[in-house]
Amino acid sequence: MAVFGPFDIKMKIWEIIKMKKTKKVLSVCLAASLCVLTLIGTGCNQKKQLVMATNAEFPPYEYYEGDKVVGIDAEIAQAIADEVGAELVIEDMAFDSILSAVATGKADMGLAGMTVTEDRKQNADFSNPYATATQVIIVKDGSSIATPDDLAGKTVGVQLGTTGDIYADDIEDATIERYNKGFEAVQALLQDKIDAVIIDNEPAKVFVSQNEGIHIVDEAFTYEEYAVAVKKGNTELLDKVNTAIANLQSSGKLEEIQNKYITAE
Repeated sequence: MAVFGPFDIKMKIWEIIKMKKTKKVLSVCLAASLCVLTLIGTGCNQKKQLVMATNAEFPPYEYYEGDKVVGIDAEIAQAIADEVGAELVIEDMAFDSILSAVATGKADMGLAGMTVTEDRKQNADFSNPYATATQVIIVKDGSSIATPDDLAGKTVGVQLGTTGDIYADDIEDATIERYNKGFEAVQALLQDKIDAVIIDNEPAKVFVSQNEGIHIVDEAFTYEEYAVAVKKGNTELLDKVNTAIANLQSSGKLEEIQNKYITAE
């Protein structure tokens, strides 16, 4: 049998204390690690985040009110977030970066007055449409441009990456000037740098109301439908988006949201 002296007993006690402390520290570290992992997923007792990518230069669908992005798309996105059970986060970016953000997972969905086209369907899946829109032509008062055919050979301003940009390429012999923001194209028109602007009807009405000397021609340039973009193959989110849109339509809430931001002519 081993005989322990006072010094040996003290060492044994110290080792036991050390082991208990180490276990406690490991337990705390493990708990903290689990919490961090949970935060990445759904948050420690917090809602997970649903990130909406948009370009907040497109009233009344998305624009700034103070430091907050508001508009039709923002309210639809909030309804989708409620359906998913998540906290809505809105990321403002260039319009032509939205589908890339969705495809790479930097954003969960894109809402930006976005029309479904065959090219865009190569990079994202789209929900059922939630709005019908038209692309229209803005010109200065006194302009000879009265129909889409009159754009032939003219210099036309569009917002980069929009359907106006896409369809403008079909205008015969036209020079297309591309701008990052719709109002930049309108400013170029006011400064006689271009002959016309092609843009969605609702923002067009806002720009015309805010600037004298310009108007919207009577004949629309195109007719289209807006939808929500999600990452290709994300059927779970797409189903929830479609459910939220259907609920908004059936309850009359969608019409209420649109009427809130769109003034009847």
